[in-house]
Amino acid sequence: SPGGRLGRLALPVGVLGFLLAACTQEYEYNSLAPAGPVAEKQADLYFLTFWIATGVFVLVEGALLFALFRFRRRSTEDTPKQIHGNTRLEIIWTIIPAVLLAGVAVPTIGTIFDLSGCQDDGVEVEVVGHQWWWEVNYPELQVTTANEIHIPARQPVCITLTSEDVIHSFSVPRLAGKQDMVPGRTIELQLQANEPGVYHGECAEYCGLSHGIMLFQVVADASPDFDAWVEVQRQPAMPPAPGSELETTLQQCLACHAIQGVSEPPPGAPIKGPNLTHVGSRRTIVAGWLENNPRDLARWLRDPPRVKPGSLMPDYNLTDEQIEDLVAYLGSLQ
Repeated sequence: SPGGRLGRLALPVGVLGFLLAACTQEYEYNSLAPAGPVAEKQADLYFLTFWIATGVFVLVEGALLFALFRFRRRSTEDTPKQIHGNTRLEIIWTIIPAVLLAGVAVPTIGTIFDLSGCQDDGVEVEVVGHQWWWEVNYPELQVTTANEIHIPARQPVCITLTSEDVIHSFSVPRLAGKQDMVPGRTIELQLQANEPGVYHGECAEYCGLSHGIMLFQVVADASPDFDAWVEVQRQPAMPPAPGSELETTLQQCLACHAIQGVSEPPPGAPIKGPNLTHVGSRRTIVAGWLENNPRDLARWLRDPPRVKPGSLMPDYNLTDEQIEDLVAYLGSLQ
């Protein structure tokens, strides 16, 4: 029947569509489209291993198919010649896998040593994983931001990684493979972008309820643009009018967030929420989950736990007027 024929076609058509969808190069997290020297070395190692594995697969499966058809039993007396105990053959097919493994191991170890640690020069960036956002510090440049890492294009950047709470994993596939972030341990990772652009990253280690929306962006700027961004980020924020309703409302935010020039935690105090000094200049909010625009910012302020399950930011039951004032103020923090 027509319905039966359509049902039989559904599975192969679905599988074909799935395979074709995997061929796109436009995916933001495509590690097979490297955009920096670190990712290029990792991709070269991957393709070397892939083609060796493909060659082994073709030879083994080809030999299997040949044996199935060439030596299939045609009569009870048709028994193929047995080779069990053939010392020469056993030595050969022991040596061949050893050579193949060495062919993979040597470049693998070389790549690991090439990519370990950072160069002595270049911008230094500290990234701390929190549930579920990213703290970003530039110790030499005296800049603190969140969920958005600006780097100068075509220059090496040393990222030091650690976690405040649980194991996270820093992954920006087009620039470098993932690196686990372990509480109490600091790990170095070198990044470099060949061209200016925006490169998407995510936490690649399950870390709790909102793991799937713990995103970030690496923004590679041309050198003059990066210098200009640093200069702007160093400036303090404009405080709200003294005695205003906005100032009172903002005090609830400052219990967890810092705004340079308005309120900053004492040295050594634990960081609870992203630094908001220049939040209006960021491309996204809520760790990359929402666009940074008045509508999405108002949605977030109205009910944070609903937007981001498990969020440590509670619902303060803000009125529409309070939300409107906060949206306007935070958006002005450029």
